Order: sequence, then C-alpha cells, then structure tokens
Amino acid sequence: MRYLVLSDIHANLEALEAVLAEARGYDQTLVLGDVIGYGADPNAVVDRLRALTGVTFIRGNHDKVGTGLDPVGGFNHLARHAIQWTATTLTPDNHAWVAALGRGPVEIDDLVEICHGSPFDEDAYIFDELDVRHAFTAATRPLCLFGHTHVPAVFCIGPSGLQPVGPPRGTHFQITLEHGSRYLVNCGAVGQPRDADPRAAYGIVDTDARLLTVLRVEYDMPLAQAKILAAGLPEVLAHRLAIGR
Repeated sequence: MRYLVLSDIHANLEALEAVLAEARGYDQTLVLGDVIGYGADPNAVVDRLRALTGVTFIRGNHDKVGTGLDPVGGFNHLARHAIQWTATTLTPDNHAWVAALGRGPVEIDDLVEICHGSPFDEDAYIFDELDVRHAFTAATRPLCLFGHTHVPAVFCIGPSGLQPVGPPRGTHFQITLEHGSRYLVNCGAVGQPRDADPRAAYGIVDTDARLLTVLRVEYDMPLAQAKILAAGLPEVLAHRLAIGR
C-alpha cells in the first residue's frame, strides 16, 4: 500500500493543487487535519478534498474552531482573525462537512496510525524530547504520522534508544522503516510551511517497501498571497508564505 500524506493545508488551494498534480503512484490519501484557517480558499479546498476518493480524514484544531466545536480564545490575533473570517465564509454544506471530521488518532493498518497533534492529545504539539517520549508511549503502531507544528521531523526509537533522524530537508528526503524500530514522523505542511522552506510539503509512505519519503513542491504562491490580500485577511498571512515561517 502507498499512502499520500497531507497535513495542514490551511485553505491554500494553490499549494494543494500543486501537491496533487505532482504526487504519483499512491493508493490512498491520509489527511491529518487543519484543512481550513489562514488561507483564502476554504470552500475551494474543501470541495477539492471532498471530490477525492480513498481518503481518511481527521480534524485539526483550526477545523474545530472554524466550525464552532472549540472556542477561539486560544488563538493568537492573526489566527483568530483568519478563522473568524473562515467561519463566515464557509458554505453551510462545507461547514457541516468540516465539523463532522473525525478525531485522531486513527489506526490505518498494522504499520500506520495518524493524528493531528499527537497520539495522546489531538491538540498537543510535539516539539521536545518529553513530547516525543510521551507520544511513543501513546502510539499503537510502528509508524505514527502527525502534523500541527508545520515542521517536518522524524524521530526513531529502536534498540539504541531514542534518536532524531534527519531532519527532513530538501526536495526529496527518504528513510527506511526498519523492523524492530518505531517512528514518529511529521511530513510538513502543505499550505503553511514553517521550517524556512516555503514550498508545499507532503509525504509518501510505501508500506510494502517500508519507505517513507518527504517531498517539497513549488506552487503559485503569488496567487495565494493575492487572494489573502483581496479577502481582507491580515497582510502578514500573505508575507509569511514567502518565508516559510
């Protein structure tokens, strides 16, 4: 089985379309949450995702806040402005679809599980060693895919203990999933990268070959930026796309 891994699209239609145009040879798609928020195309992104087949979706924190399932109080002023605009922009049908997205973690097969933030809390960030160890304790599969931080990362725990792998950088980063080891992997953000590489990030997991690949692709960023400005969203949301922060 080959999975296409998408996370943190954040209403960036141009980034999503670039990834879908480039990705090849996958059987199913895994979407790890935050399909809305920040970007100017929440309805177009949701429509595009709803048209795909063979997809497992889970929700992210922006999906919950944007549909009223969680309060907006925990967001900073930029995220709050964007998600409040998103909530008023979503069509009723798309609002209901996003609100109905399931929570993670979700076990996909004997090798793979997915979550948005972490396997112990869908809204928790995985940043430091304590977070990583907690996540490995909670994970139930050899490979746990997560998002939320917008930063590609690979952690491995095996016979020699816990160790970071990578970090994933460049256009094409690949690791072999060794038998007897467990992995915690963030393939990066499609629509809001924050690792100083502004290109859209996504992953491919080949369970038969036990290979995981993190890839980057250019997209029409000027168009995505222009849409943000035209929508009256904060100007900084357009500028940050160019620096990947």
